Amino acid sequence: MSADAGEDELRRLVTVMHALRLGCPWDMEQTHTSLLHYLVEETAEVVDAAETGTDDDLREELGDLLLQIAFHSEIASERGAFDIADVARGISDKLIARHPHVFAGEEAPGDLNAVWEQRKKVEKQRESSLDGIPVSLPVLARANKVIMRARSHDVPLSLPTEPIDAAAVGTELLALASRAQASGIDPEHALRVALRDLESSIRAEGR
Repeated sequence: MSADAGEDELRRLVTVMHALRLGCPWDMEQTHTSLLHYLVEETAEVVDAAETGTDDDLREELGDLLLQIAFHSEIASERGAFDIADVARGISDKLIARHPHVFAGEEAPGDLNAVWEQRKKVEKQRESSLDGIPVSLPVLARANKVIMRARSHDVPLSLPTEPIDAAAVGTELLALASRAQASGIDPEHALRVALRDLESSIRAEGR
């Protein structure tokens, strides 16, 4: 598909979404908040399609996720906040600013992830390496993000770093969940407690 054809289809989606907000009773009553569980559900379905589905499955689920972006943008445009063009412009500007090695002729840094995180910290005026990590993330995903963010900011962690493969990670996590269940322990609660302790120690160091 050409770039022009892609732009035409995106404009068509915006037109369809606008018509739905004007003509469909269900679509008319939706708000940013009422749509959130659909956003979470559609994101989960994209994950499923990427991991176990076909290309057709992935294309369809990405379309459903794109609908959520168009829906939220349309709602925002109705109150003059922003529209989908502003959303697209914002992410394009952000990507260009954070990739000077692609768009400004600079040398590619050795640790791209660390440089990305440092640029985000300056750009968003964050005081801690942990600022901006969504509280609503599932606890295991949040733990992974906290550790990655801390290491990207050179925060010393007393955590193991020995290499491990994906199969072993899955097996060990499943074994821990099994041991926790046999011991009457909620593994998610236990991880939340440990993660809060880790976050507190990072913030206490002013990192």
